[in-house]
Amino acid sequence: MVGPSRPLFVLSGSSIVQFSYSEEGWGAILADIYSRKADILLRGYSGWNSRRALQVVNQVFPKDDSVQPSLVIVYFGGNDSMGPHSSGLGPHVPLPEYVENMRKIIVHLKSLSEKTRVIFLSCPPVSEEMIRNRAISDLISPLDRTNEACKRYSEAGLELCREIDVKAIDLWSAIQKRDDWMTACFTDGIHLSSEGSKIVVEEILKVLKEAKWEPCLHWKSLPTEFSEDSPCDLVASDGKNTTNFSEVVIHRKIQWD
Repeated sequence: MVGPSRPLFVLSGSSIVQFSYSEEGWGAILADIYSRKADILLRGYSGWNSRRALQVVNQVFPKDDSVQPSLVIVYFGGNDSMGPHSSGLGPHVPLPEYVENMRKIIVHLKSLSEKTRVIFLSCPPVSEEMIRNRAISDLISPLDRTNEACKRYSEAGLELCREIDVKAIDLWSAIQKRDDWMTACFTDGIHLSSEGSKIVVEEILKVLKEAKWEPCLHWKSLPTEFSEDSPCDLVASDGKNTTNFSEVVIHRKIQWD
């Protein structure tokens, strides 16, 4: 570990999380916004479903760890929602089991400490046409993923969060507010492009700003590490300041205000 200590945010989930540092993804955007304010760790596992995640939740988030996260943003559901395979294998998890798996995962996360907060990301939509076109170009069978199935798993996850009083983000609806979402928000019909990731970040920051949590975890409310003036912020002979790096950073983040 390195210091000084900062609030710890953990992004946990399947490939939507694992790839969130790629393609100008939402994890990378959050890490930039929270630079010098919070440490953001990635615990994403491509191909996983809620059943696999529940099996190892105690290993990924051990209760006896001396440092517990201030925030966990958790996502599973896309792989669970895939159509069942005739062999009984594959990532599909029946909807009732998915709900119970997520209940147990979220309850575990909330129990890590009194200060650990949880935000659940619901199953986002998919672009079925893009999935089919990708399969044709790659000469493979298209994945059995439909937007209607994503909707069912999204709604079930959101209902669970209302029941157990956990903050949740309806990604299925948020992404489809864009008229061009089917082409602009994905790299392959499933995984998020930079435009799709911006929507995720906007929704996360909205929750963090509005939540009545103590302490507040919105980026503007957290202190900046070593926030004293930089020795580079000098005053030239003409009375004007030289480049103020902190102002450059603030200007870059202003879109997330």
